[in-house]
Amino acid sequence: MPRKPKSPATDRRKFLTGFVAAGAAAGVATVAPGARAADPPPPAPPSALPPSGKTAEAETGTPKELPRVQGVPGSDFMVDVIKSLGIKYLPANCASSYRALHESLINYGGNKMPEFLSCMHEESAVGMAHGYFKASGKPLLTLCHGTVGLQHASMGLYNAWCDRVPLIIIGGNDLDAAHRPPGVPTFHSAQDINALVRDFTKWDDTPVSLDHFAQSFVRAYKISMTPPYGPVAISLDAGLQQEPMKKHEQGVVPRYVPTSPPQGDTGAVKEAARLLAAAQNPVIVVDRAARTANGMTLLVQLAELLQAKVIDQGSRMNFPRTHYLSAQPGAVSNADVIIGMELSDFWATVNSFTDNGEHGGIGENSTRIKKETKLISISSVELNTKANYQDFQRFQVIDVPMAADAEATLPALIEAVKSAIQNDRKDAIAKRGEAQKKAYAEDLVRTRQAAAIAWDASPISTARLCMELYGQIKDLDWSLVASEGNVSNWPNRLWPMEKYHQWLGRSGGYGVGYGAPASVGAALANRDLGRFSVSIQSDGDLMYAPGVLWTAARHKIPLLSVMHNNRSWHQEAMHVQRVANFRNRVTNTGNDYGPIGTSIQNPDIEYHKLAESMGWWARGPIKDPAKLGPAIKEAIAVVKSGQPALLNVWTQPR
Repeated sequence: MPRKPKSPATDRRKFLTGFVAAGAAAGVATVAPGARAADPPPPAPPSALPPSGKTAEAETGTPKELPRVQGVPGSDFMVDVIKSLGIKYLPANCASSYRALHESLINYGGNKMPEFLSCMHEESAVGMAHGYFKASGKPLLTLCHGTVGLQHASMGLYNAWCDRVPLIIIGGNDLDAAHRPPGVPTFHSAQDINALVRDFTKWDDTPVSLDHFAQSFVRAYKISMTPPYGPVAISLDAGLQQEPMKKHEQGVVPRYVPTSPPQGDTGAVKEAARLLAAAQNPVIVVDRAARTANGMTLLVQLAELLQAKVIDQGSRMNFPRTHYLSAQPGAVSNADVIIGMELSDFWATVNSFTDNGEHGGIGENSTRIKKETKLISISSVELNTKANYQDFQRFQVIDVPMAADAEATLPALIEAVKSAIQNDRKDAIAKRGEAQKKAYAEDLVRTRQAAAIAWDASPISTARLCMELYGQIKDLDWSLVASEGNVSNWPNRLWPMEKYHQWLGRSGGYGVGYGAPASVGAALANRDLGRFSVSIQSDGDLMYAPGVLWTAARHKIPLLSVMHNNRSWHQEAMHVQRVANFRNRVTNTGNDYGPIGTSIQNPDIEYHKLAESMGWWARGPIKDPAKLGPAIKEAIAVVKSGQPALLNVWTQPR
């Protein structure tokens, strides 16, 4: 929508020219009231421009009163729309391109519902919204600045896209070239800023009127919150924010009504139930099947009905780790029927890839399953797959495919399985469950024995790091909000995870820099819900956007962050070493150059001092395993008092 020409009194460019010109008015001084004429004038602030009478007048004179906006500011109406959806927080990095909306949020909106959270970086703001949703089940709004702000935010958006997390991002833009300021604002504008992120957002729009904005925002929220979830984007013109509402605009806020999630076709559900009921060794594989705590309950019902092993791939908390039907990935090898629910990668579930350095580095593929094994899939992601980014993974032929939401389909599938189980199959199903109880107990013993290896080593083993941490939080209503860096998956292997909020999953797109902001966002949600938040924070991940530590302290977000400080991007070090081995480099030279470009040492980063500088309680570096438990206990007391705390722990590589 075109903006009205500005009056000379409010022309932003002219005003800024006069303001910047104010400065070195040496020799043109005014006498302050009550001061003696003989007193020397106060020193003028430095200026980049030469002194002049106009400069001095602009610097020392009383500015003219600006004309007041007549009518309802457009951005005030936008706040009404945002408030209608009950969005509690708005993490963002401030920017001029959405200044009108910013002002309306804090003054007209009272800085409540949503409350503005000051962020140091757009990727941190998106990461906070990402973590917040996974802890609360409610999406947040974030704002960013034109082209550059959206580029900063894009990694966080890609993680949210791959992780099927809803959030709304509004990008301030200045569309009208005839009236936008030159220089920086024009560099930061584009005809279509949403093009930057269109391949990994679920929907986007550029409203051209206030009524259009109302429809776009409610539609964006609705689309984002319809499975499969995903981020959405709105480009918001600066002029539309700043101009008053026009007489012909209705100013109606559309009512939000959630869309029912898609369910599996009745015929496909019955066929899946028939195969599962008749199977000798059915296996259930889940990744993001449970969108809510009820999804876990339904999955337990299905598993116990079939006495089928469940492999939880861990992108969400889908199945209790203490349940005897919880199984390891290798369980697919003996399956005759496998049902996958919301799998990120069905191909890798039933196939393996070996990086053996042959065939030009292409590697070698092999199957994990028997040739006659039947495959069933329930996945809502098939409803919105795009072509460019390859998050949809390799193609896998499925015998019974359903483009549907797994949690919404589970009730019908459970009833269909009940009907399909014949009486003569019930004894065999019960015996299958007894065998799995024994296998589960044996596997747990082996895992505990593996965790005890190098228990007293320094640097501290990742198993001891995780188990000392659990020993101190086990009696709290805890939530592991993130576990970045590879700690050999010890929490999922040994912590008795039984509640939906106890594990929030990983980043989705495996983008480094997710852990710290997502932990802060999830801890914000848990603060309001009365839960204790803990993260296992890797060193390299924290350094991508450490400014989020300040946001946590500024907004009093309690979080226990325990560093997995292995002083390396260790996975990349192993990649370099692996290629060197393929090429026989180490043997030929006698040197190991793997740490070059992958080591985070010399100097060692004092993460505890970094956290302290931003308002956190922190201790470290902790290298003696005997001192780890007492340090965790002390940090927990701090977090329970309402502050964030960080422990800098030196650890083994993984």
